[in-house]
Amino acid sequence: MEHIEREAMEFDVVIVGAGPAGLSAAIKIRQLAIENNLSDLSVCVVEKGSEVGAHILSGAVLEPRAMNELFPNWKEEGAPLNVPVTEDKTYFLMSDEKSQEAPHWMVPKTMHNDGNYVISLGNVVRWLGQKAEELEVSIFPGFAAAEVLYHADGTVKGIQTGDMGIGKDGEPTHNFAPGYELHAKYTLFAEGCRGHLGKRLINKFNLDKDADPQHYGIGIKELWEIDPAKHKPGLVMHGSGWPLSETGSSGGWWLYHAENNQVTLGMIVDLSYENPHMFPFMEMQRWKTHPLIKQYLEGGKRISYGARAVVKGGLNSLPKLTFPGGCLIGDDAGFLNFAKIKGSHTAMKSGMLCGEAVFEAIARGVEKGGDLAVARVVEGDDLFDKELTAYTHKFDNSWLKEELHRTRNFGPAMHKFGLWMGGAFNFVDQNIFQVPFTLHDLQPDYSALKTQDKVSVKPTYPKPDGKITFDRLSSVFVSNTLHEENQPSHLKLTDASIPVAVNLPKWDEPAQRYCPAGVYEIVAEDGAAPRFQINAANCVHCKTCDIKDPSQNITWVTPEGGGGPNYPNM
Repeated sequence: MEHIEREAMEFDVVIVGAGPAGLSAAIKIRQLAIENNLSDLSVCVVEKGSEVGAHILSGAVLEPRAMNELFPNWKEEGAPLNVPVTEDKTYFLMSDEKSQEAPHWMVPKTMHNDGNYVISLGNVVRWLGQKAEELEVSIFPGFAAAEVLYHADGTVKGIQTGDMGIGKDGEPTHNFAPGYELHAKYTLFAEGCRGHLGKRLINKFNLDKDADPQHYGIGIKELWEIDPAKHKPGLVMHGSGWPLSETGSSGGWWLYHAENNQVTLGMIVDLSYENPHMFPFMEMQRWKTHPLIKQYLEGGKRISYGARAVVKGGLNSLPKLTFPGGCLIGDDAGFLNFAKIKGSHTAMKSGMLCGEAVFEAIARGVEKGGDLAVARVVEGDDLFDKELTAYTHKFDNSWLKEELHRTRNFGPAMHKFGLWMGGAFNFVDQNIFQVPFTLHDLQPDYSALKTQDKVSVKPTYPKPDGKITFDRLSSVFVSNTLHEENQPSHLKLTDASIPVAVNLPKWDEPAQRYCPAGVYEIVAEDGAAPRFQINAANCVHCKTCDIKDPSQNITWVTPEGGGGPNYPNM
């Protein structure tokens, strides 16, 4: 395609992603700017979803610590934290029929939920978006950040939003509209787990050279409206065991009673699983048939479905947070506290810490004579710090660092020692005394998959009944996923021959199963040789393929802005 002239827009700060981290950063910057008479400081947030909150998916129970700091009067200001946790129960599913509740004292303190709230994170983010706009943050939903822009000296200059109206052949259609260049003094990347630009930046600046490999889970969620007689607002249930125990896989499940007779429920499957025949989506469907769970769902109606990769490496896997011209915040860096099964308060706090560092750097630059209204575009301009090392310093001296340090062994213990021994280790480490050493988990998730000749268990899954259990295509339908059909696939294969020539004989092509949206299929028609088919329009943007493909042959890049799921109340 020929060189395209693009319009450039200048801001002081550009933020990629209108999630809890990105919006908290934007809000903190503007709060400080107004308090310190620098109200012209401009902040722009770009969001690939069709609206703020469209792509937000989380359990979710919110620990309000960061919210209390960002908006001390959040109750009076109408934040949608309406259901305080009233009961907190943890179970082990021993079989497809039996369960055992764990005494509260046996549960690691990190998993206690006193003082927390059952929420829709999507609705909380929509509220944060409104607060950001009240502070004159410019928010552009439906615009995907497609490329990182650089100055000649290698400093990040900003981002380019994706072109619209590119056909499947890669050529402009009659609907073509070029993307914009957004330039800034500082660009903050808050794309969520496995952000495609964050991944590139980590590689380009070697940000993870001193970190353990990052680790992930796949979270699969449904929202149900249930019989009011069965609804218990504020009841929080967590558990593990069956059915994942049958394939030797690890992970856990949740069921939260929210407001309006709704429950959110789902399963997180660790992407370090070994059995290539394991089918995370069907494991979650099978889990719903357990009497402990099914009792709440019978007579109810499924409202929505979604899936999202979860970053769970914790402190040990955090990359360097800064690079010349920008920072990683939220799950783009990996701040989720998996020992708490919570990442919203940590994402918010990382954004707030980064926002403070950004504001202070810009304020210093203005004091030295820098231009507040125009992004740093002159080579050699030394009025503004090129790298915000103050962000790292603030993190190192924050409760966020303290919290992640205290739980640094949780995930490695579970991976190394298994459910029972790992659980016992974590009980001692979290409830009795902190061990004076750090465990490490150095095997990348994709490399954990065994070849099919090395596994003896090939699970079978019952046909969905359409009442309690469902198939993937009907699930994608209720996720409201839409993409412009005539666009290049955003799921890129480095080598198109690998799925059939390598992955199929070695691992029975696991993309057929690990994808929770039925994007990948092996098709063999009329005796013809099998071929690999990508149904990109089904994609719910979970990023699991980018993580788990054992050949590391799939790269997820952003499709046209506005595409993907449109989650209500998730």
